[in-house]
Amino acid sequence: MGELSLRRRLALELWRIEECRVAREHPLRQLFWECTLRCNLHCRHCGSDCKQEAARPDMPLADFLGVLDNIASHTDPHKVFVIITGGEPLMRPDLEACGRAIYERGFPWGMVTNGLAMTEARFRRLLAAGMHSATVSLDGLEEDHNFMRGHGRSFERAVAAIRMMAQTPDFLFDVVTCCNRRNIDRLDEVKELLIGLGVKRWRIFTVFPVGRAAQDPALQLTNEEFRCLMEYIKQTREEGRIRVDYGCEGFLGRYEGEVRNRFYGCRAGISVGSVLADGSISACASIRADYHQGNIYKDDFWEVWQTRFEKFRDRAWMRTGQCADCSFFRYCQGNGMHLRDGDGRLLLCHLERLK
Repeated sequence: MGELSLRRRLALELWRIEECRVAREHPLRQLFWECTLRCNLHCRHCGSDCKQEAARPDMPLADFLGVLDNIASHTDPHKVFVIITGGEPLMRPDLEACGRAIYERGFPWGMVTNGLAMTEARFRRLLAAGMHSATVSLDGLEEDHNFMRGHGRSFERAVAAIRMMAQTPDFLFDVVTCCNRRNIDRLDEVKELLIGLGVKRWRIFTVFPVGRAAQDPALQLTNEEFRCLMEYIKQTREEGRIRVDYGCEGFLGRYEGEVRNRFYGCRAGISVGSVLADGSISACASIRADYHQGNIYKDDFWEVWQTRFEKFRDRAWMRTGQCADCSFFRYCQGNGMHLRDGDGRLLLCHLERLK
C-alpha cells in the first residue's frame, strides 16, 4: 500500500463501502441484449468469434420483450438502460422495430456498433425509434483499424458514423479504441482525428486473452507499453481537450482516480446483466459461459437476477492463487469477472503489469 497516498487510500475506502452497498442491493441498471451473433467484420481481437452467418439464429424480438415485461413488473423500466449488442446489431433488418418496441415499454436504449452498415437514412430511423446513445469502435488510423477489423472500408464507414453522431445535437455517444502493439505509438494522431470529428468522449481498452485474441499475443501490450498507456491517458485527461477513460477491466493501483472518471469496480451481476443470443442469463456479455446463471427459455429472469448471482456479489472466493496475499484485494476484489477462467483462475492482473 506504500505507493498510495493517504488521501487516495481514504477515497478508495469510501468507494469500497459504496460498492458493498450496491452489491447488497444489486439494482439492475444496465441490461445487455446480444441480439445476434452475426457480424459483417472479422476482427482479430473478437472475444466472441462472431461470423457473417452464425450457427445460431437471431433471438426473436418477442422473446426479449418477454424479459423486459418481466423486469418492468418489478422495477421502474426508466432506470434500466438496454444496450443492444452482438455480433453487429445492424445485421438485424428489424433493428428499428426492436428499438421502437423497447422504447415504447419505457426502457431507454442504445447500441454498440462497428458502423460499417450505418447509413444516414438508417441512423435517422434509429433515432426515430428512440435510440438514446451509441458506442462506435475505431481502432486507430485507417491502416491500423482496417488491419484489426479485416475489412478495407471499415475505417471509412466508422468515421462516417462518428461524424453523423457528432453532428446530431444532444446525441450521446462515445468512441472505443482497442490499444494494441500496432497502434499504441499513434494514439496522439487518433486523438487529433477524434477531436477534429467533434468527439467528446473516448474510451481505450486493452486486449484480454480470450476468443481470437488469445491466439494472437502480438496484440497484447508489453508491461512497459501498458504503463506508457496509463501515463498517456493521465496526460490526455489533464489536457482537457477530450474526455478519455481507460476501460473497466481491472484495478490500477496508483492510477486509480487518474485514468477513469470513477474508481475501479466490476458491476457485472451487481447492476449489469445480460441476455445472450441463446437465451442465457448472464452479467457482462464478455463473461464466459461458465458463469451464466440461467436461461430465459426455462427461468424467470427477475428471480434469477435476485437469487443466483452470488459469485458476482460476494467475491471472497476469488482470494486464492496470486490474489491470496495481495494487500489490494480489499479494493480490487479479484479483478473483473471476465478475466476468470472456468475454474476461477485469474487470467490477467493489471496491477502486476504496472509493477
